[in-house]
Amino acid sequence: MSNKSRKLFEEACAVIPGGVNSPVRAFKAVGGNPVFIEKAEGSKIYDVDGKEYIDYVLSWGPLILGHSHPNVQAALQKALEKGTSYGASTALETELARMILNACPSMDKVRMVNSGTEAVMSAIRAARAYTKRDKIIKFEGCYHGHADGLLAKAGSGAATLGIPTSPGVPESYAKNTLTLSFNDLEALNSLVEEESESIACVITEPAAGNMGCVLPETGFLEGLRALTEKHGIVLIFDEVMTGFRVAYGGAQEAYGIKPDMTCLGKIIGGGLPVGAYGGKEDIMSMIAPEGPVYQAGTLSGNPLAMTAGIETLKVLSEEGTYENLNNKTDMLTEGLRDAAKRANVKSKLYSLGSMFCSYFTDKEIVDFKSAQQSDTETFARYFQGMLERGIYIAPSQFEAGFLSIQHTAKDIEKTISSSYDVLKTL
Repeated sequence: MSNKSRKLFEEACAVIPGGVNSPVRAFKAVGGNPVFIEKAEGSKIYDVDGKEYIDYVLSWGPLILGHSHPNVQAALQKALEKGTSYGASTALETELARMILNACPSMDKVRMVNSGTEAVMSAIRAARAYTKRDKIIKFEGCYHGHADGLLAKAGSGAATLGIPTSPGVPESYAKNTLTLSFNDLEALNSLVEEESESIACVITEPAAGNMGCVLPETGFLEGLRALTEKHGIVLIFDEVMTGFRVAYGGAQEAYGIKPDMTCLGKIIGGGLPVGAYGGKEDIMSMIAPEGPVYQAGTLSGNPLAMTAGIETLKVLSEEGTYENLNNKTDMLTEGLRDAAKRANVKSKLYSLGSMFCSYFTDKEIVDFKSAQQSDTETFARYFQGMLERGIYIAPSQFEAGFLSIQHTAKDIEKTISSSYDVLKTL
């Protein structure tokens, strides 16, 4: 890390807990201190010393169009001239809502919020009110935001720092969260049969992106859908990461499964803070002011986020966008697999759409337990080697990587050759 970034980090530590505003940014899992970024454009980010990096973090997923896409930038500049927030209704909210509903037929209505955490929290509240039940089921390693009841065996930053649960969460509250292993349909069936009358919802990432990139095994999502329908349990897909990322209609389109409710974020704000939750008419009609379930937000549906989201979805809906993006991802992942093979390094690489993750292990990754058994020390060395060569990947084994439409063949070739060079040193 440069002296400039080190000095900035020291200054940040004096006024911000741990020097960061989100734990995984701290580089604790990979060693060293974080680089400080000054600007970004296309597929690149630039640190305070002007060093260029090919970016596969993309603000943790939302920048599927890459940094500073001209359509988004131009629209935001026009929106800024009209103000930043009104705390009142705009036509932009309705326009983006229609685009989301057209992309995801499982939703009849959608409510805008300001983050994925807020979307999930609100969806669970609606599910509890709708079913008149209290308990929820989540899967170990799936991160659904930092609401109290969802920090039981969460992935992502919690996994990176080795914190399976968080202090400050009352035991009386957390007891209503039941946790199972991802992809374990048998255990889910047993628990639901035993607790069906008390379970309001099952929430899952359809493809888990917060323990790396863990894909559902054949039949898992289908079994989950059938089981929840049988017992009147609300099925919530947390597509904050996969929504508009793995397909225009999200993972539910890719896998052909219709959940009762869906949580979105990231991409639908085009890089600005945003979230949304939606679902069936009879569930969404529970939300105030239409129904008794209270949820509000001064900045919900703010004009800047709505503008960026609309422009992003316009580009994504163009013919060939996903085919082009997925072809780039295939080129990258095939090259990374080949590089590991040539370097004689054990690794497993998984991808879905334009999200991916490599693990240093020869075992299949199917859940959080198997993900944790990968070699995180080797990953830390790999991360540092790639960073030195100008390749920016997530500073955590338990985070997915992403591509944008602005990544080029040259970017991908450099990434593959850099990976081989680093892997040879391991």
